[in-house]
Amino acid sequence: MSFLFQKISEQFTTKLPFVIYCKPNSEKIIALFQKNDNLFLLNDSSSGFAFVSFDTRKKYIIPESNSDVFVEVFNDSDYVFSNFKEYQTDETDKNNFENLVQKALQEINNGTFEKVVLSRNEVIDLDNFQLELVFNRLISNYPTAFKYCFYHPKIGFWMGATPEQLVNIKNNIIKTVALAGTQLNVDFQSVKWNKKEIKEQQTVTDFIVNTLSLISDKVSKSDPYTFQAGSVIHIKTDIEAAIDDELEISKIVDLLHPTPAVCGYPKEVAKEFILKSEGYDREFYAGYLGEWNKDFLTYSEGTSDLFVNLRCMKLIIDYNSKVMQTQLFIGCGITEDSIPEKEFLETINKSQTLKKIL
Repeated sequence: MSFLFQKISEQFTTKLPFVIYCKPNSEKIIALFQKNDNLFLLNDSSSGFAFVSFDTRKKYIIPESNSDVFVEVFNDSDYVFSNFKEYQTDETDKNNFENLVQKALQEINNGTFEKVVLSRNEVIDLDNFQLELVFNRLISNYPTAFKYCFYHPKIGFWMGATPEQLVNIKNNIIKTVALAGTQLNVDFQSVKWNKKEIKEQQTVTDFIVNTLSLISDKVSKSDPYTFQAGSVIHIKTDIEAAIDDELEISKIVDLLHPTPAVCGYPKEVAKEFILKSEGYDREFYAGYLGEWNKDFLTYSEGTSDLFVNLRCMKLIIDYNSKVMQTQLFIGCGITEDSIPEKEFLETINKSQTLKKIL
């Protein structure tokens, strides 16, 4: 067991908060070990690791000022997938989700919204969960994702590998992405995107560009391109904006979150439909997380690097602090061209990201 995971074991045993994460295309593992179990609220003057729910009612931070910070280099590529266990599809879950998609399609036809992102969850029993093994598999197999493990006794135990940047802010430059459209990665080189997928991604791009134009007259974007995220691929557009005056980070994030990639469009009516119709609490799924007012690799102040909390799971522990189950969260974008059976299959494909490393 490495030093970091020995420290994690000590934190977890004594019920003290911690976060460990690895940025996209990096071999550096960064860890913050909080010195007490206080629940710190996020604000613009905070510096540390932010953890925010989908509905933004819960905004927390593991603060740098109250934590020990460590950086370790990951240099072991031997953590390949185990023999993949096939999980059976629950017919009730399938029928419930397809009925929810059909309900959303009726609202789209009625003109309520143009797009809505619906999700579901799965609970999987775990026989022998080993955190160090699972996290190292995440790093080895998903190099382009943001990998993390977060624990707070008053919040929960979360883990994931998200492909989607919410925003990077440094020196008055805002960088973000529009990521939408999903296919199983069968042949990356010859992939073809259909009308539904292209339109879905363009909706996200337009929303972000138009939103950033409210605070900047210097907004640029790349051409859309195909991006691999584990066993699936998406359409991705890189977007950048320059601002003349320093804005509070919360104002920038509140403008963008949640984007149509995880909520829908128009945002408020889509969000209302999600909260009323999904039938469960997303909690921190499709919220955001990451470095807030601090780059722990360069130790530069005022830098923020935030990601959307996708491809994530909540670990369920018993009274003896043993991980017993995991709750997986998966979603997909619904537009007028959606077919309920295909949307459910998309959630199955996306769930493989975490199922494979379990």
